[in-house]
Amino acid sequence: MRKYTKTMMEREFSTDDVCLDYLFNSRWPKGPECKKCRAVTKHFRIKNRKSYSCQFCGSMISPTANTIFHKSELPLRSWFYAIFLMASTRTGVASMQLERELGVNHRTALRMFRQIRSLMANDSGSLMGDVEVDETYIGGRRKGKRGRGAAGKTIVAGAVERGGDAVMTVVPNVKGNTLLPFIQANVDPSATVYTDELRSYDRLAKSGYAHETVNHGAGQYVDGMAHVNTMESLWSNAKRGIDGVNHHVSPRYLQTYLDAYTFRYSHRDDETPMFQTLLHRASRPLS
Repeated sequence: MRKYTKTMMEREFSTDDVCLDYLFNSRWPKGPECKKCRAVTKHFRIKNRKSYSCQFCGSMISPTANTIFHKSELPLRSWFYAIFLMASTRTGVASMQLERELGVNHRTALRMFRQIRSLMANDSGSLMGDVEVDETYIGGRRKGKRGRGAAGKTIVAGAVERGGDAVMTVVPNVKGNTLLPFIQANVDPSATVYTDELRSYDRLAKSGYAHETVNHGAGQYVDGMAHVNTMESLWSNAKRGIDGVNHHVSPRYLQTYLDAYTFRYSHRDDETPMFQTLLHRASRPLS
C-alpha cells in the first residue's frame, strides 16, 4: 500500500472548497443528472454554500446531502483529517484522540468516530482458496471460566482467506446452526476450510466444503496445511487494539469495531491508500 502522509493530505485538501469539489466529482464522476431537466448537465458552485446549481434551470444539489457530512457545521477539512487519522494506523484511534486533535467536544468527536467507522463495513465478496475459520470471545476481564463458555463475553466468528480478505461477525453462540450459515454466507463452496476441532464444524464436509482440522485440545496447532494461525493473529490484533486504544467496547457497537479491523486488514496491500478508499466511500449517499 502506498504511504499517504499528513503533509500529502493537507496539501491535497488545503481548503473546504477543495474538499467539496472532491466530494462532488467523486459522487458524480460523469456529472450529476438534473432531475428537473432530466439530463446530465453542467453544474456551478454556489458561493458560500455547499451546493451546486444546474446551468439551465438553477435547481440545486449538494454533494454532502445524505452522507456522513449531512448538515454538519464542522469544516470539511476537519472531517477529512479525522478520516485520515482513522485510516492511518493498524489499530485505529480513539474518539478521545479525535476530540484533542480537532478541538471539538466529546459528543461531536464520538459522532464523527461512529460515522467514519460506519464507512468500514465489510464489502468483500466470498472468501476463496484456503480459508481459516475460528471463533473467539471478546469482553472485559471477569473471574471464572475462560474461553468457550465464559460468562458475560461477546462471541465473534471470523474467517480469513490466506493472503486475502477477512470477515468478523458477532454471533449468538457457537452451535453448528449458527456457524455453518456464517461460513456459507462468507466462504465460497470451492474453498478449503481449516478449523479447530469444535464439533460445530463437523457438517462442513456434508455441506460441500473441503475441510481440514487441527486439534487444539490435544496441543496440535499445525498439521500440514491445516492451522488457524492467520485467524489467531487477526484476533490478537483486534483485541490488542480494543484493549490498548479503546479500552472498552460495548457489545452494542462491537460489530462496527470489528468491521474497522477487518477493513484495515483486507485493504492492507491495496495500491490505493485506505484514506482515499474511505473518502470515496464517504462521498456515497448513506443507505
